[in-house]
Amino acid sequence: MRKSVSGFVIVLLVVLVDQATKYWVETQMAYQQQNELLSFFSLFRTHNEGIAFSMLRGLGPWPLIIIALAVVCFVLWLWRSTPPDRWLSHLAFGLIIGGAIGNIIDRAFNGYVVDMFLFHLENWSFAVFNVADVAISIGAGLVILDELITWRKTKAIDKNPE
Repeated sequence: MRKSVSGFVIVLLVVLVDQATKYWVETQMAYQQQNELLSFFSLFRTHNEGIAFSMLRGLGPWPLIIIALAVVCFVLWLWRSTPPDRWLSHLAFGLIIGGAIGNIIDRAFNGYVVDMFLFHLENWSFAVFNVADVAISIGAGLVILDELITWRKTKAIDKNPE
């Protein structure tokens, strides 16, 4: 029960922060406007009709929503299947689901995802992304980290079975 409540709170927080930042950018910045905050970081309002790095942008919003919902269902299944002591994975699943829902909301209502964070140098820039993307990426990294930690623990137990 506790796992469910804390997981729901993580999902809700990610969705709320994601949607709040997108709302602020949409209401305070013109499309394609760039506000440099640091020499290497800007807020840059843009729209992404695809997924990461604008891949699959020609599909339209509904196929991408269906794919995202399938991912959410899979992650929910993983979450339910993961032992309670794997708190890092539980945190990760909440981040991933919250991020996916944040981007699903955008696609369903706008037909695109609002992106705003831009890391750049003079002759280089990274893909523009949003809070939902950050949550998904951190969540994926935490799942990998938790798997490595579990693998090392299992390996240590196999060497010293007592």
